[in-house]
Amino acid sequence: MKAIVTGSNGFVGPHLIDHLKSSGDTVIALSQGTGPDLCDRPAWIDAFTNTQPDAVYHLAGWSDVGASWNNPDKTVEINTMGTLAVLEAARQCGSSPRVVLVSSADVYGKVQPDDLPLSEVSPVQPCSPYGGSKQAAEALAQQSFRGFGVEAIVARPFNHIGPGQATRFIAASFAAQIAQAEQNGGGLIRHGDLSPRRDITDVRDVVRAYRLLVSDGQPGETYNICSQQTTSMAELLEILTEMSSVTISTEVNPDLLRPVELPVLEGSYQKLSDATGWKPTLPLTKTLEDILQEARTRASLLRSGDK
Repeated sequence: MKAIVTGSNGFVGPHLIDHLKSSGDTVIALSQGTGPDLCDRPAWIDAFTNTQPDAVYHLAGWSDVGASWNNPDKTVEINTMGTLAVLEAARQCGSSPRVVLVSSADVYGKVQPDDLPLSEVSPVQPCSPYGGSKQAAEALAQQSFRGFGVEAIVARPFNHIGPGQATRFIAASFAAQIAQAEQNGGGLIRHGDLSPRRDITDVRDVVRAYRLLVSDGQPGETYNICSQQTTSMAELLEILTEMSSVTISTEVNPDLLRPVELPVLEGSYQKLSDATGWKPTLPLTKTLEDILQEARTRASLLRSGDK
């Protein structure tokens, strides 16, 4: 199978590319610097026409929920108009590729405990500019399928973490601060609100789901990708600090508090499992161990001057 991966140099892209190649696929990696500008529709049409993909994994987009509050225009432009450009390229390129559009569980917005676990038929009511942009992208994918026959499938992943994630995201941020504290013989972690509970999956399990959706998912459908259990940010921090070799103290950083925080998100992956047989396999402790070890390696290299 020949697959295009947009946003290939982000957090998820390298994991997906590794998985696709190990599964025998030919991968065309397109990212900023190696592919078209995300909103340049004619360039995307040319890229798809020249490569004739069988599958497209659309990962590219604005991924920082917190920063979307200060950049709503850019968030919406990248996530909606960029998605439209990719869908139009798939429609016009001639090879009729199956497109997996990566959305987000943030489209569900602020939900009540009685609403959980969230399924694909749960109401979507996003609170953040990021969540709104992803809801709009989903609508474009559905329209493209119904109106033009593009084989678009919406993947709706919940929080996913793993090696390679930027330190603006919470698990990687905690790990980086712990690794630095270990270098210093102790230290302080600054954090935002630790009360939210999130459904967290290892990115390496998530990319398995993406490929399974290409082979076994149904065009026009939406699939949650999640673990069906929640972890508070306080629990996540506790697990990581218990792995530390030094004493860690913590304090709230007001700059990390968001205007609106979703108290809890928990999903059901039943629909995905029924369609593809997928289930998560990597436990959270393993994921956090790998993240912390990567952060330790990075901190050691920085200390030695090898950046």
